[in-house]
Amino acid sequence: MTIRDIGAPRALYRSGPGGRRRIAHSKILSARAALALGVALAVHAVPALAANKESTDKKTAAAGVDETPATANRPVTFLADRVSYDKVNGLVTAEGHVQAWQNDHYLSADRVTFDRNTDVAAAHGHVLIVEPDGEIVFGDYAELSQGMKNGVITGMRALLQGGGKVAANGARRTEGKLNEMARAVYSACNVCALDPDRSPEWDLRADHTTQDLENKRIEFSDAWLDFYGIPAFYLPYMSIADPSVKRQTGFLVPTLGYADNHLGTFFAIPYYIVLDDQSDMTLTPNVNTGQGGQLGVEYRRDFNEGVVKMDGAIAQDQKSLAGYVFTSANFEWNDTWRYGANINLASSTDYLRDYFINDIPTALLTSNVYLEGFGVGAYTRLDMSVYQGLNSSINSSTLPYVLPRYTYSFFGEPNILGGRVYFDTQDFNVIRPEGTATERAGVRLGWDRTLSGPLGDQWLFTVQATGEAFQARNLDQEPNYGLTSNATGAHAEPQVAVKLNWPFVRDAGSWGTQILEPIVQLIAGPQTGNSLHDNIPNEDSLDYEFTDSTLFSLNRYGGYDRYDGGMRANFALHGNWIFLGGQSLDTLLGASAIEHVDHNLYPEFQPWNGFNQGSHLSDVIGRATFAPNKWVDFTARARVDHTSGDLRFAEAVTSFGPRFLRMNLGYLWTATNPYDLYTSDYYQAPYLLVPSNPNQAGFFSPRDEISAGIAIKQGGYAFAANARRDLATGQMDSLNAHFSYQDECTIYDFIVNKRYTSLNGDKGEDQFMLMITLKTLGKVSGT
Repeated sequence: MTIRDIGAPRALYRSGPGGRRRIAHSKILSARAALALGVALAVHAVPALAANKESTDKKTAAAGVDETPATANRPVTFLADRVSYDKVNGLVTAEGHVQAWQNDHYLSADRVTFDRNTDVAAAHGHVLIVEPDGEIVFGDYAELSQGMKNGVITGMRALLQGGGKVAANGARRTEGKLNEMARAVYSACNVCALDPDRSPEWDLRADHTTQDLENKRIEFSDAWLDFYGIPAFYLPYMSIADPSVKRQTGFLVPTLGYADNHLGTFFAIPYYIVLDDQSDMTLTPNVNTGQGGQLGVEYRRDFNEGVVKMDGAIAQDQKSLAGYVFTSANFEWNDTWRYGANINLASSTDYLRDYFINDIPTALLTSNVYLEGFGVGAYTRLDMSVYQGLNSSINSSTLPYVLPRYTYSFFGEPNILGGRVYFDTQDFNVIRPEGTATERAGVRLGWDRTLSGPLGDQWLFTVQATGEAFQARNLDQEPNYGLTSNATGAHAEPQVAVKLNWPFVRDAGSWGTQILEPIVQLIAGPQTGNSLHDNIPNEDSLDYEFTDSTLFSLNRYGGYDRYDGGMRANFALHGNWIFLGGQSLDTLLGASAIEHVDHNLYPEFQPWNGFNQGSHLSDVIGRATFAPNKWVDFTARARVDHTSGDLRFAEAVTSFGPRFLRMNLGYLWTATNPYDLYTSDYYQAPYLLVPSNPNQAGFFSPRDEISAGIAIKQGGYAFAANARRDLATGQMDSLNAHFSYQDECTIYDFIVNKRYTSLNGDKGEDQFMLMITLKTLGKVSGT
């Protein structure tokens, strides 16, 4: 018996004196279902068969299917061409297209015989048995005895739930506890319709297969795993959970592989443990030649209100004891409130890298606990966070402890004046063993009102006040490097703004629709400048973001610690062209003008943040988005010095191709790296933020990189690849590719990840992984 004898779900045909008849079905069931239904038929069919024989020899009409659960007292309805009763020998025989139903159970055969003396029921020829859950089994001959405790079936072929297929020379049931199959073949692959004799992609052959009905296990003895008919792996013994059981203790599919740089050859075999109905865990020992070994533990527990997960391990790495623990707990209190915690700790970056603990190696881990709530137009959150540095490049004593942080945001419905009130606050206590410690309460309150003019002009009036109260210690240390050590105070920025959008629409006939929209915004508020900022801590306003997306923002810092104040005018010209064929071109060109150039921003920052020293006019910013058809889209944005023409910022992204073959390209250039500013004291000699200051070499290192990607998907094939290159250094940053193929029974995944950058002093990392998933059976993988 081979898997080719099973075939795909199809109509079965019965032959008899009445000719050839077609019976449609869609799924196929386990042998034990056949045994159970056969006994039910044997118990109940005899009186009905005899009664129908005495009343008529013609075919009996069947009643509808009864959905009431089957019991020993439920009657059986049936169809048969002929019925005979041998009173002397106690035999009842139904012949010719025999079909029988009990509730949603179904049996069909060419002939069914019941021996009332031995209580043995036998079904002959084209035996087919279906249960209500859709499982079916069929064979050449089935025999049951002793109230379904014992039974046999020959020429067994089955289509199982989930797409599995099994064939066996025969099956036997013993004492209602064990189902044994001789020379069974199992696979999830479809039989080739054009060449039924072709071997499937894979199948599992076993000389002896036992299904333990009490312990819900299936055991294979003397088994071979074949690929395309060629034996690949020999398994003297294999045990899996019964497909009817979702969770059961036992070994999972092992992993054997090789990682060239750190781990060497390794072998890992997970052991899954069911603790109860709500929780389970997996133990995974990992033996390797490069480091020494690891024991991993994964724990999960479901509650009515949430889920707890824990993933951790203890290992030998770099000739020392290492380990990690990642834990998450998330719960819902009610429809409004939820709470939880995330605890992430590890011994080192080297350990996470060596054992591939994270897909992307990290030098910093974050842990927090939180409580958050959701309302109509409102959100609130209270949390506490701590950070762990994992390598020598991070001074852990300068990492903050946020104990706690509170956030609230509200955006109201239109009020009696036709506007909307908005309010938000962020308050925190930041502690650093080395560095600035800050307590701060920051609030923002505003009101927006929109109006439409008679000429299509659109107006937005805004009144806003932002302020904070603070207390800081060690202000002259990282990350502020202020001019004093301790500071306490408060500052605020009230602002009034009016914004005008005046779109002019033109019907260009066959050229589509064109929109030209001038945009002007006036903002008034008190001056804020460098003299005010020297003794104010800065935790959330590290970068002045001046792009097309922030041109009309009241505060381009984004936080509460720094304000973009003073008299300011922002203006832009927005154009949009929509063609009749659906193509579109959208552009924006704008700039900003300020009244007081010496106090609006840090004077040292101005050449790089958009304002030249002594100039009232900012850099010119622009954006263009072009979609000539559904296959291509392109977006570019830039910021240019209006006096020298020097480029300060540039970004371009494009994607093109049909849905099954999509490519993308990206480019990014920035004149400075602002976050490097806060890692050293730029007030040290020569005291100015200039390229010649050796303390700020990182700040003046431009970011210049290009990225590319491709994604292909056609049928069961998929391919994706991405690469990023640093043009400033002339070196690659990363390269990764993923190829996969899947059909009804198998998934192939091949993954390549190459890291060129150094992590904690290494020379990069090469990772190759091949994974083969045998659907309904498990995975075979290697790295």
